[in-house]
Amino acid sequence: MFDKVYIEKRLKDHPRTLSILEKIKCQSTYYISRYDEVWGKVKKPYLQKRESLNLFIAEKKGELVKETPPAYGHGDEKHYFYIHAFNCIYECQYCYLQGYFQTPDIVLFINHEEIISEMQKLVELPENSNAWFHAGEYSDSLALAHITDELSVYFDFFKNNPKAKLELRSKAVNIRPLLQLEALPNVFVSFTLSSHESGKKFDTTCPSVKHRLNAIKKLVDHGYRIGLHFDPIIYEDNFQTAYKDILTEINKILPDEQLGYISLGVVRFTKDVYHSVKKHYPDSPFLKQDLIKSFDGKLRYNRPMRNWILNTVKDLCIQVGQYQEKKIYFCMED
Repeated sequence: MFDKVYIEKRLKDHPRTLSILEKIKCQSTYYISRYDEVWGKVKKPYLQKRESLNLFIAEKKGELVKETPPAYGHGDEKHYFYIHAFNCIYECQYCYLQGYFQTPDIVLFINHEEIISEMQKLVELPENSNAWFHAGEYSDSLALAHITDELSVYFDFFKNNPKAKLELRSKAVNIRPLLQLEALPNVFVSFTLSSHESGKKFDTTCPSVKHRLNAIKKLVDHGYRIGLHFDPIIYEDNFQTAYKDILTEINKILPDEQLGYISLGVVRFTKDVYHSVKKHYPDSPFLKQDLIKSFDGKLRYNRPMRNWILNTVKDLCIQVGQYQEKKIYFCMED
C-alpha cells in the first residue's frame, strides 16, 4: 500500500506504531525527528498518489481540535473537528485537498489521548455540553480505520460523554471496525453521496455509490445512526431524475428514525483548489460551467442557480426520501 514509511523517532517502539507496521506493506522504513521536517517540504504532484504513496506516523502538535466554519454541521450546537490524519487514499476530482497540502502523502497521528484530552476540556465548558466533534475534515475517517484501530478509543470518550456527539465523515466501505463496536446513540456515521452517474464521473477511486449504500444498510442493521452528505451537488441535465432515483434507493434502507441529518451543498472551490482541478482534470465537465466568486470568496454557481439546485434536492429528500425537513440543512451557505 505504501512505498515508504516515515516514523518519528520517539514513536519507534510505540504500540500503535508497531501495530500499524504489522498491517501494512511497505518497501522502506525511515526514522525522522519530526514529520513536518520532511512531509510537504518538497512539492509532490497530487496525482502521483496513483503510482506511489508514502505514510508518516507522527504526533500532532499545536492545535488538535478546531472550531468549524459557520454552516458546517446540523443544529445550533458548537461544532469542532479533531485532527487525527492528513490526506486521503482516495482520489476525487473536486477534492479540496489537492490544492491544500503540498503533498498527497498520508500522515497518521497516533497521540489520540492528547486529542481526547482537548475534547474533554471543551465539553466541560457550559456552552459545549452538547458539542459536535467531526472526524474526516483533512482525511477520510474510515478508510484506514482497520490499520489505526483508533475508533474504540474515541467511542470510549463518547460513551462517557453521552451529550457530546461524534460524526465520522467518509466515502469508505471499510466498516468492519464499526461492526465490531457497540453502536452508540451519539455517534453518527455519515456518508458523502451523489447520484450513481456523478459518482462514476467524479469519485475517481472511491468505492462506488452502490457499495456505499450497501455499507449504510449494514450499519443501519447494526443500530448506527446515519448522516448523509449530498455535497458537492454538480449540476447535470438529468440531475433531478438522478437524485430522485438515489433517494428512492436510500428510502428502502434508511428509516427516518435512524437518519440523523442530511446536508446539501453545491460544488465550490477556493481559487487555489480551482487551479489545481484545472491542472489535474482539464476535461472535467464542471470546469465548463459558469462559476462565480461568491460571498466567502469561493467559486460557486450564482445564487439563483444554487438556491434552485439546493431546494430541488431538498424537496426530493422530503417527498421521495420521506425525511423530515428539520433534518435537512444547507452546508457552507450564507
